[in-house]
Amino acid sequence: MDSRKVAGRLLPRISGPQALKKLPPELLPQVAQEIRDVIIETVSRTGGHLAPSLGVVELTVALHYVFDTPRDKIIWDVGHQAYAHKLLTGRQDRFHTLRQYGGISGFPKRAESPYDALDTGHSSTSVSAALGMASARCIKRESGRVIAVIGDGALTAGMAFEGLNNAGDLNKNLIVILNDNGMSIAPNVGALSSFFSRKLTGRTMVFLKKQVEHMLRSFPAIGDDLVAWAKKSEESVKAFFTPGMLFEALKFNYLGPVDGHRLDHLIETLNNVKYLTGPILVHVRTIKGKGYEPAEVNPTGFHGLGKFNADTGEPKKSVSDILSYTEVFGETLVRLAREDKRIVAITAAMPDGTGLVDFRKYFPDRFFDVGICEQHAVTFSAGLALEGLRPVAAIYSTFLQRAYDQVLHDVCLQNLPVVFALDRGGVVGEDGETHQGLFDLSYLRHLPNLTLMAPKDEDELRHMLFTAVHHPGPVAVRYPRGQGAGVAFSSTLKKLPIGKAEVLREGQDLLILAVGASVYPALQAAQELEQQGFSATVVNARFIKPLDENLILNLAAKHGRVLTVEENVAQGGFGSAVLELFADWDLTGVAIKRLAIPDVFLEHGSPAILRKKYGLDAPGILQAALTLLQKPALPKNVVWGSFS
Repeated sequence: MDSRKVAGRLLPRISGPQALKKLPPELLPQVAQEIRDVIIETVSRTGGHLAPSLGVVELTVALHYVFDTPRDKIIWDVGHQAYAHKLLTGRQDRFHTLRQYGGISGFPKRAESPYDALDTGHSSTSVSAALGMASARCIKRESGRVIAVIGDGALTAGMAFEGLNNAGDLNKNLIVILNDNGMSIAPNVGALSSFFSRKLTGRTMVFLKKQVEHMLRSFPAIGDDLVAWAKKSEESVKAFFTPGMLFEALKFNYLGPVDGHRLDHLIETLNNVKYLTGPILVHVRTIKGKGYEPAEVNPTGFHGLGKFNADTGEPKKSVSDILSYTEVFGETLVRLAREDKRIVAITAAMPDGTGLVDFRKYFPDRFFDVGICEQHAVTFSAGLALEGLRPVAAIYSTFLQRAYDQVLHDVCLQNLPVVFALDRGGVVGEDGETHQGLFDLSYLRHLPNLTLMAPKDEDELRHMLFTAVHHPGPVAVRYPRGQGAGVAFSSTLKKLPIGKAEVLREGQDLLILAVGASVYPALQAAQELEQQGFSATVVNARFIKPLDENLILNLAAKHGRVLTVEENVAQGGFGSAVLELFADWDLTGVAIKRLAIPDVFLEHGSPAILRKKYGLDAPGILQAALTLLQKPALPKNVVWGSFS
């Protein structure tokens, strides 16, 4: 790299917000450009959320330039737009480790930096958390501002409006920055509105308004009425020029829209806002992917992506032609929808991520994107089912847990034929704690009426989906992120018998019960066991609920040693279901070991690294099996076949 260019760069000199504040405003655009360059170069190597972070670079610079962070708290909703924030808060030397095992997280993380006020990964939580912080500061009589940065997409969720509604009622000092990248909310009304809002918040104008209010109140008898009339007049003028009527109705002082890429406008507005009291909403218009043409042209494709060529924007794809589980799900659902006009698809703002793009193309009238509203998506699906349709709600595993109550009350309680297609089940990888799909088996399998299954490979996913859309009650099909096993597809789809497992390999010394993505590693471990003189029976459980009780009990009694393997937390998962089964049937003397994720939130890192760390790859399963084989076998007085 040219040393003269390094010497002229500003970003390496910014060790934190205090160093940023020492720069004159005219140099800040250069800082913003350098931040963009670093983000593009880094994400091209690590993958990550590119377009969201590029869209808020100037806003991030302005926030840290104006406010006194970390005393002033910034809460980033969702958090995938916080890359510039990380670069400005002392993490430049570690930014190359973004989303890598042992490196910095792709989301705000309190354990990582005092500048990260809240661990975020799911959307629409910022206003509620910020209001809680602001209220706590009021109780403790502490100074400092609390700022929530929320996007227009996240603002579609009900929780965001619950927070806004409560904030207007509590009247605490709270600043909400609405990062609107043009997808919804309101059209850009141009420079007049930006000028109007900036001038209305100026110190002179604020002082003048207070003086006028004091003067009007001094009039005997009619003073309060004059003040009320003046405020209504101001609100009417603002509503005429700005799209803030909704927020004003929620008792927020609405300001904007402000050009989110004009640092001078942003800094002037935020400096003025610092001195206002009560709940304030600043509407900032940004361009998703700003400054990188491929991302500006295709912001959806560059929202979250893998490695790519920074010069061209072209993804660095693997040479494999194996389809991903997501692609197989999408193709199969289109095929099924052609044959059954009752099938409809629902997504919570993730048509690309869940593989529903082709479904939307071929069946636009039967496709519903409800926004980032998982709770609504589930109950909406229940309504569709009540009218005789067959809704398939494609939702990431970690996001469906946000709608647990709706799954329970609105679908399972009423035994409605809603299919939950749970993408990203199990170990997800670099997105870390908030995105690992490790809890669904636990939070779903105890719900009455629900059938819960997980395929061993992409072909079995096709059959499970076919089975699910023909089942008369609620079904959840849980499958992993990434490529399938590369198996050949069956020419016809078939219904799987509900609750029936599949014996893939027979042995004498050990029973391995595996489910989902753990099945093929279990088979590999069994092959290695054979090389060491042991034979294992391997069962693809298929169904977490209902279990194939007869098969499992009889094989367990025959072998005397049982190893369960799953990509889920150990508590309440598949292995727990097997233990409960043994307890219910008083099956004693069986040596059993559960391989699952322990009682932790799984950190970020590649799936291969994480599976190795927690013993869920083939070598880990082999080691667990060898350990189990050291334990004594089942006593001879237990009769195999007594559970049929």
